[in-house]
This record gives sequence, C-alpha cells and structure tokens, in this order.
Amino acid sequence: MPPRVLRHELLLVLALSLGASGISAIISFTGVLTRPGGLSDHAATLNGSRAPDRPWLDLAWQLFGISTALVPVALVAHLLLRERGGAYSGPGLRGIGFDLRRPGFDLGWGALVAAGIGGSGLLLYLGAHAAGASLTVVPESLPDEWWKYPVLIASAVQNSVLEEVIVVGYLLRRLQQLGWSPAAALVASSVLRGSYHLYQGVGGFFGNVAMGVIFVWLYRRWGRVMPLVVAHALIDIVAFVGYGLLAGHVSWLPTA
Repeated sequence: MPPRVLRHELLLVLALSLGASGISAIISFTGVLTRPGGLSDHAATLNGSRAPDRPWLDLAWQLFGISTALVPVALVAHLLLRERGGAYSGPGLRGIGFDLRRPGFDLGWGALVAAGIGGSGLLLYLGAHAAGASLTVVPESLPDEWWKYPVLIASAVQNSVLEEVIVVGYLLRRLQQLGWSPAAALVASSVLRGSYHLYQGVGGFFGNVAMGVIFVWLYRRWGRVMPLVVAHALIDIVAFVGYGLLAGHVSWLPTA
C-alpha cells in the first residue's frame, strides 16, 4: 500500500477515535486552567449518568456509548484484513496479537503488569492531587442500580480494547510501515496516550506517557496486545469498582 494512502488511513482512524479524544482533552484542560481555582478544585468524571431520573434510559445510553466506542476497533480489524491489496487476506487483529491463542500467558502477564502499574499509578495520582497537579478524578457517578457494576466492568474492558488495539498495535504497525524509527514510534504512541488523559491534569498526562512507554516496550517484547488489554482492563476495573465501593468511606480517596 502506498505511504500516502497509509498516512491518510492512519489520520482518519485517529480522527475518529483517540486522536479526537486527545484534542478534546487538551481543550478541556485549557478550560480548567482558565477557570478560578487550582486543578485539584475541579473534577473529571469518567463514567457519569446520562439520565439519573430514568434508570432504564440511563442503562440504554451507557450500553450505546460502550458499543459505539468500539466501532474504531472494528474499522481497524477491517483495514488490517485488507492489507494485502483488496482481498481479505491480511492478518487482521491476529497480526497484532489480539486473539485468544495464549490465554494463560495473556492473563498471567496481564495481571502482573496491572498489579505493578496500578499500584504505582494510584500513588502517582494521590501525590499529584495533593500537589495540585491533578484534577479530582471521579471514576464513576452512576446511580445505585443493579446494572451499575456490570456497566463499569464493560466500560473498563471497552477502554482497554480501544486504547491498546489502536494506540499500540495498529499505530506501531502503521508507523513501522511508514518508515518511522522505533524510538520515534514509541514517543508518538506514548504522547498520544498521555494527550487524551490530559483532562485529568498534568499528573494524568505524565503518568500515562510513562505507562505508554512501558506498554510499547512490552508489546515489542511479546508481539501481542492481549496481555496489555488484560492489564489495562484490570487497572480500570479496580479503579471504577473500587471507587464505587470506597468513595466517602475512606479518608485518603479524593472525592468531588
């Protein structure tokens, strides 16, 4: 495929997904900076209610948002299948290691990575918040309905699949095909990951850039995004569900 076509394809995928999220986060962060008060005086809600007075409608909106957020992943799968000309003979998502061929490896290493990054990430957030470099992150503000925690888990899985497939597997593959050096591709992937977390503040940006560097290194070592998807999902599940269970009951957890 000609480099010009690859560049246009990559820009379109990012414009429809996490590239647009990065620009949105930058605009949001600029808005916070220009409001009175420090960063820690403002809150960023990750999973908010869309119709708090009508739980059934709220659930419909939550499921709609989760499912449509995965459309760019389906697009990437389609594009990877079409890599070898017009026929559907490309590697698809299996080419970036998004499959179920090695469940034990993926679950084991994913859990180990989640434990290391999740613990250090929490400490980084608490420190950045105390220093005034981070907004108060509210992982969830859903109503106490039967579907609350299933939706939070589904949201965590959706985040992990979207980010790791696009920002690691797909992006690195396309940048390599475009002739980028490994170091430049690592910087691009990591900064992109940090950019769409900038709505959380400076701490969120740098913490996710560091996570991006680690994830790119692990992807190149393993050749698979699946352990990263598992790790990211576990980190978000603990954050979302843990906040729902602990908010207002422990003194060390910042709340809005």
